[in-house]
Amino acid sequence: MESHPGEPIVIHRPSPTGGRRVTIRGQIAGLAYEDHDVVEFLRRAGLPDAEQLLDQPEWVEWRGGREHQYAAA
Repeated sequence: MESHPGEPIVIHRPSPTGGRRVTIRGQIAGLAYEDHDVVEFLRRAGLPDAEQLLDQPEWVEWRGGREHQYAAA
């Protein structure tokens, strides 16, 4: 696994229409509707072990709402 990215991976609060914005190293990666979407964004950012990172608070910060929940706020 790679070293810590410095800035956290942030999965923002669910939007009113569903989905969560994901930022990686301060850059918007996209809108996720499920964990698989987040894993794909992380893979594209060069983090191949992404599945293992979602529940590691030193890597991923979940903001607002419950972790792994993507339904409309």
